[in-house]
Amino acid sequence: MTLHIDGDALPNRLKPILIRAIDRLALEAIVISKKPITLGASDRITYLVVDLGADEADHAIVDRVTAGDLVVTADIPLASRVIALGALALDHRGELFSDANIRQLLAMRNLMDAIRESGEMTKGPAPFGPKDAHAFASALDRTLHRLMRRVDTQSAVG
Repeated sequence: MTLHIDGDALPNRLKPILIRAIDRLALEAIVISKKPITLGASDRITYLVVDLGADEADHAIVDRVTAGDLVVTADIPLASRVIALGALALDHRGELFSDANIRQLLAMRNLMDAIRESGEMTKGPAPFGPKDAHAFASALDRTLHRLMRRVDTQSAVG
């Protein structure tokens, strides 16, 4: 299981949470972004800076993700793509994207885009705060442990 991190819009509050989880659980992680960013020092993290251009980081994540991996992203279309490949996706506020909710989230995103394109002013998301970081940390821990149990079960069977 690999942890893929969409680094382009990653809130700074999540960096120490991610580095602790990576080191504590001995995870392989890759941070993919359009510009150099760092979570912190760890031999378990690979950093990949992609070419500038729309969705280049998304394409790089999709090219590398496999079933059973986890992707950290707030990008709903990217989440939809990785779910279709059998991976899980977790947003910055701790919401786990799934087959059950991704169509509705995509529809809402597309509706809001259409409203904004028509010239209507809309509110953006609330500022990212400590409660959001806590919700993310809890969801990350639950999701990683669930994925690791699945890997352990498959290893014991195989």
